[in-house]
Amino acid sequence: MQMESTVGESVRRQTARADGKYLSFALGEEEYGIPVLCVREIVGVMPITRIPNLSPYVVGVINLRGKVVPVVDLRQKLGMPPIEYTRRTCIVVIRPTPTSMLGLLVDSVLEVMQPSQEEIDRTPGVCSQERGVTGVAKVRGKVKVLLDVSAVLREDLSGLRDLLGET
Repeated sequence: MQMESTVGESVRRQTARADGKYLSFALGEEEYGIPVLCVREIVGVMPITRIPNLSPYVVGVINLRGKVVPVVDLRQKLGMPPIEYTRRTCIVVIRPTPTSMLGLLVDSVLEVMQPSQEEIDRTPGVCSQERGVTGVAKVRGKVKVLLDVSAVLREDLSGLRDLLGET
């Protein structure tokens, strides 16, 4: 689909310019990272309007300064059970395409990190584009899974085309 190629290309361009910087966040006991240049902003949890007939992990939409932004519960998308929101729960707003925004609901944001090439393992099999994993970073004794957001959300982004404002 056109949307999938646009999303993938946008994130790949941003990743190439990111100089290896990632925003890390927690989902349960696991830690993940996404290219920092994909991130538009981080906001606290706000009222989410449910939209019927979407995947269970697409929790609805928020009104972010007059813009309708779909929100994906990344915990559920990655197969983890839902939890109650805490004061640390937040929405990481990303730009999957140059003209759209999408919110990723995460348990907490940790830091911006810049792992060295030696700290990133790109083991074939574990790290595959189909799975949405670009590598595993070992930073200060912690393992952080580096995600390709476009691959993780590929099916959802094409299904959310109307909510994202894409044609």
